[in-house]
Amino acid sequence: MNNTNNINNINTNPTKNAATPSFFTNPGAPSIPMNHPQPHLLSQTQPQPQGATSHFHGHFQLSQPQTHVVAQQQHQQQQPHPHPQVHNNANTNAHVAAPTPPKRANQKPPSRPQGSSNATQSSAFKTMELTVAPPRKKRSFPGNLIPEKVAKLVPESAIYAKLLELETQIDSALARKKIDVQANVRNPRCVRKTLRVYVYNTFSNQVKVETGKNGVEEPSWALRITGRVLEDGNGKDSVAEGISTKEYPKFSAFFKKITIYLDQGLYQDNHVVVWDSAHSAAAQQRDGFEVKRKGDKEFTAVVRMAMNYSPDKFVVSPQLARVLGVEFDSRCRIIAALWHYVKAKKLQSPNDPSFFMCDASLQRVFGEEKMKFSVASQKISQHLSHPQPIHLEHKIKLSGNGPAGSTCYDVQVDVPLPLEKDMSAFLASTERHKDIDTFDELISDSIKKIHEHHRRRAFFLGFSQSPAEFINALIASQSKDLKLVAGDVSQNTENERRAEFYNQPWVEDAVIRYLTRKNARSDAP
Repeated sequence: MNNTNNINNINTNPTKNAATPSFFTNPGAPSIPMNHPQPHLLSQTQPQPQGATSHFHGHFQLSQPQTHVVAQQQHQQQQPHPHPQVHNNANTNAHVAAPTPPKRANQKPPSRPQGSSNATQSSAFKTMELTVAPPRKKRSFPGNLIPEKVAKLVPESAIYAKLLELETQIDSALARKKIDVQANVRNPRCVRKTLRVYVYNTFSNQVKVETGKNGVEEPSWALRITGRVLEDGNGKDSVAEGISTKEYPKFSAFFKKITIYLDQGLYQDNHVVVWDSAHSAAAQQRDGFEVKRKGDKEFTAVVRMAMNYSPDKFVVSPQLARVLGVEFDSRCRIIAALWHYVKAKKLQSPNDPSFFMCDASLQRVFGEEKMKFSVASQKISQHLSHPQPIHLEHKIKLSGNGPAGSTCYDVQVDVPLPLEKDMSAFLASTERHKDIDTFDELISDSIKKIHEHHRRRAFFLGFSQSPAEFINALIASQSKDLKLVAGDVSQNTENERRAEFYNQPWVEDAVIRYLTRKNARSDAP
C-alpha cells in the first residue's frame, strides 16, 4: 500500500497553520537524515490520519531517483556543518533505515545562518512519495525439522535427521517412478489380439395358436451380440481351453458405439437401438448386448460397431500410404513414420534442421518443395480420416433349431498388458496419503512441543545464571511490548531523558506547531 501523503502535508490542519513554517522547509535548517529517530514530542502532537503509516525508521523505502536527491541535498548542506552523514547506496530496494539510532556527538548544534534557503530541498521532497516497506517475517523452521540449537540438547535427533534424509530420498525415487508410470499409463503398451464376435438370435412362442385363448404369451425374439478374445491368434477360444479371461477387458470396452437397425416397416417407433460408451460409465462395461422385441416375422438386422482405439487411430490416404508404408495407425506413429522417411532419405535441411526437403513422392502428397516439420504435422491431418464402423448383417430367423445363426467375425484389437492395470492401481494408491498425513501431523506436534520445552529451558536457565539481570531485562522487554500495544512507540527513550536531545534544530519548529495546535483546540467551539 503506497502512502499518498506528501512529506510536506504532515500538518493535519492546513487552514489554520498556513503561515506556520514547515518542518521540512525551515530556512537554513540542516537536513535531518531519514534514519534519524522521530522526536517523542512530535509524535504526540502530530497524530497521523487514519490509514497512514507510522513515520518511524524501518517502515519506508525510497525509490532510486529519490535516493539520489536525498544524497545530493545532504552532501551540499552538511559540508559547512560537521554532522554525521548517512551513506546511501543507490539501490532500488535500499531501505532508508537503520536497525539502531546513530550515536551523536555531544556538541551544541550550530545556529541557523540568516538568508539561507532550503527551497531546493523542499521542491525535491514535494514530488516524493513514501512506500511501505515489506514487514520482516519472523524466522520459522519447517514443521519436521529440529533446529541445530535444539539438536545439541537431544542426542536422538541425529537418528531423526538420518530418517528425514532417507525419507527425502524415498520421496524423490517415488516421484520419478510416478512420472514414468503416468507416461506409460497415458500411452499404454498393448498387444495385438483377435476379438471373436458372435451374432445370433433366439425366439420363443412362434408356434401358431388359436386366437382368443387367454394366458398365451405373444411371440418374441432376442438378438444377442457377444465376443471373446482369442489367445495368440490360434483360433481357439480361451474359455474352451480353461484359460481365465479376467485380465482381458470386457466386450463393450473395445467399442465406442454400437448401433442396431431393425426393419422400420415392422418397428416404426423404435427401429434404431444405440449404445454409446460416452453415456456409460467404465464400471458398467458388459460382456455382450441383447435386444428383445415382440414379433413373428423374419427380417434382416444391420449392426454397426465403431471401434474404440486408445490412442485414436486413423486411415491414411492412399497417396501418403504408398510413401510411408502405413495404412492404418495412430497419429503419433504416422508422424514418426514420416520422420524416419525423411531421415532415411537424408532430406533434412543442413542449414535449418526444422525444415526438410520434399522429394518427388512427398511433393505429390504435400505439393511443396520445402516444408517445416510443424507445418507437416498439420498437412498430415488432411490425409487422415476416421475408420468406418464395422458393418454386419444378421437375418432374424424365427424357425428351426435355436439359437439361430452360427456366424462369427474376427476383429483385430489392441489389448493392454495386465501390467498397465497394475500401474494404474499403483497411481491410485499413491494418491491416498491418509496414514502418512496422520504421522506427519504427529511429528509436527511433537516438534512443536520440543520447541516449547526448549524455550522454557532457556527461560529458566537464564534466570538461574543471573536472576537480577534476567528480571531487569524481562521487565524492560515487557515495558517495550506494552508501549507498542498502547501505541506509545518511542525508540529513543534513553536519549529523550537528556537535555541535549531538545537542543536540536527541529525543537523550535515542533514547539511552534504544538502551541499552534493547542491554541486551535482552545479556540474551537
